[in-house]
Amino acid sequence: MQRVKLAAGALALVLAGAAVAAPHRNDKVYAAVEANRAGALDLLKQLVNIDSGTGDVAGGTRVAAVLAERLKALGAEVSTAPPEAPGLPDNLLAVFHGTGKGRILIVGHLDTVFGPGTAGQRPFSIEGDRGHGPGVGDEKAGVVNAITALKILHDMNFHNYATITLLIDDSEERGSPGSTQLIKTLAAQHDVEFNMEPGDAPDVLTVWRKGSAGITIQVKGRAAHAGVAPQDGRNAAMELIHQLDLFEGAFPHSGDGITANITLMKAGDRANIIPDAAEATINVRFRTPEQFDQVVARLKADAAKTQIPDTSVSVHYDTNFPPLTENAQIDALAARADAIYAEIGRKIGHGGNGGASESAIAEAAGTPALDGVGLVGGDFHTDHEWIDLNSLTPRFYLFTRLLMETGANPPKK
Repeated sequence: MQRVKLAAGALALVLAGAAVAAPHRNDKVYAAVEANRAGALDLLKQLVNIDSGTGDVAGGTRVAAVLAERLKALGAEVSTAPPEAPGLPDNLLAVFHGTGKGRILIVGHLDTVFGPGTAGQRPFSIEGDRGHGPGVGDEKAGVVNAITALKILHDMNFHNYATITLLIDDSEERGSPGSTQLIKTLAAQHDVEFNMEPGDAPDVLTVWRKGSAGITIQVKGRAAHAGVAPQDGRNAAMELIHQLDLFEGAFPHSGDGITANITLMKAGDRANIIPDAAEATINVRFRTPEQFDQVVARLKADAAKTQIPDTSVSVHYDTNFPPLTENAQIDALAARADAIYAEIGRKIGHGGNGGASESAIAEAAGTPALDGVGLVGGDFHTDHEWIDLNSLTPRFYLFTRLLMETGANPPKK
């Protein structure tokens, strides 16, 4: 009997300790999230209904102006940084100064993959639990998430951070040619980078990403009249087809590893002339730089195996983003997110995908990075892209608390 009493007492102590250790929701933050939900949706609608495809200088400038006004109202030092490549709008920068330790970099992007007029054809709409519109998830909802979290911190008079810098990138969808050096510089000056790319469904943080690159195969042939003297021509299009046939099957088209897919092709400019030039672009996604090198080596080897006489083949490439490689620093940031989600009784997954982002640039600069902290969504880059409206409250809470936690206790670089 005495033994039973001792066991019961020990169990009570264990349960009491577990109760003390259980995470508690920050009710003040949660209430602020709920209070800002409607305003966040209004801002999202406003942003989605402005066309801002990469290279749309006017549209990008309009989106930046809307965001700049909001950020100035929150007390940020707002400025612009000129694009590092032609034909792009300015990058937008907002800096908040606090009294704590953490130097936090937030990166979002204002550009989408959709052309002018798309917003007019498919404006922001809500169907059931989903919000739709061009760029709604990738990544205007993520930008709204960042603005909302910063507003909550402002309204709560929370300043337990050294600095929070928000960069709104002008050209992420093309590999950030307008901001790469700026991202490298900013990343080196901060303790952590959070990226506002969307989280994959059902509710996942991004702890790894593939790198991305475009490889162009260019073929030179000889033009000739297609009716009078086709035999005098050297058909560049036919040689391009031969080159692509040699390459087909060398690397997977889908999956979590390396992938290679033909995305662009062109040959000739007149229907009655044997084409003297042809080219194709292969989009490559890779987990390691060595994998990309393998693709380049294969294409260069194939280039020496021409089938059409007197044609020549050259291979050119441009790396957009390096891979984001999961490591102990990323895992530690994800663990913080796990603990914060537990405060509201939720669990969040960890994963990765083939969509590259600026986080890889930050990681390459030695700065811990956590990606996919925007809203949950799917079907990105399509005419039925969506966000899960049920993710607003938990994701707003998560990001606000992440800023609070890393502002007070930044990770070590």
